[in-house]
Amino acid sequence: MSEPEQEAIAEGDQSQQQFALQKIYLKDISFETPNSPAIFTEKWEPSVNVELQSSGKALDENIHDVVLTVTVTAKLGEKTAYLVEVQQAGVFTVAGFSDEERTHMLGSYCPNILFPYAREAISDLVAKGGFPQMLLGPVNFDAMYTEHLQRQQAKPTQGDGEIAVH
Repeated sequence: MSEPEQEAIAEGDQSQQQFALQKIYLKDISFETPNSPAIFTEKWEPSVNVELQSSGKALDENIHDVVLTVTVTAKLGEKTAYLVEVQQAGVFTVAGFSDEERTHMLGSYCPNILFPYAREAISDLVAKGGFPQMLLGPVNFDAMYTEHLQRQQAKPTQGDGEIAVH
């Protein structure tokens, strides 16, 4: 094999797309029951609010940390039954993709991988707090990411290196 062919193969290997999950970890967790134990005597018909946020930052050239924050607030009338917040995070290798593809993966694909872990942590915390099991339904992170892009196009960007999907 000639030297130019070897160089072309080496360059081709470097431009090859690579995606890998390096680590999943629980970055932060919080569970509050500000009105317990009195809240347990009330009829359980809560209003539930779920908020999702995803952010990411580069740790190295092709290594990224993505954090999915899920906040669940359950109220009985005006009283907060519980508030639970989980920051589920992961370290991902993302190499060989265009900027647009990489941003989409970090803003949609990675949070989609992290969500089942956050959902499990929330369900466990709520049950251990003495409340009925909380099962969060599936989330369409692609739709959330697209909505985020549309909002970003409507306002000027801030080059802070973070990717956030609300």
